[in-house]
Amino acid sequence: MQIVKGIDHVALVVSDVRESLRFYEGILGLERLLERPELSFSGAWLALGDRQIHLLELPNPDPVEGRPLHGGRDRHLAMVVSSLDMLCGRLEAAGLPFTLSRSGRHALFCRDPDGNGLEFIEIA
Repeated sequence: MQIVKGIDHVALVVSDVRESLRFYEGILGLERLLERPELSFSGAWLALGDRQIHLLELPNPDPVEGRPLHGGRDRHLAMVVSSLDMLCGRLEAAGLPFTLSRSGRHALFCRDPDGNGLEFIEIA
């Protein structure tokens, strides 16, 4: 019997919530959810379809330097997008590096301001 049914939310450690929101809201276009439980640290919730991303403003114990350039060779969060071309344009306009999937899928990898690996897949 399967006990785990799915994912409710993903938590990402960030050093500066405001800077991260410029990326997640401004470039990716995610909607910020204003209702947030009282916690002892700053953070933000973002809508991701019927799920959420929880940004946790905490000291990051993971090294940012020395991580693989291609995020597919590192731990990452994979998200579905409606238009990979539109996302490429936004990343290029912001001067943010990304790499295309090496598997031949219509996907790309990039990192947020704190080095968290992100994959974006266009599914028709």
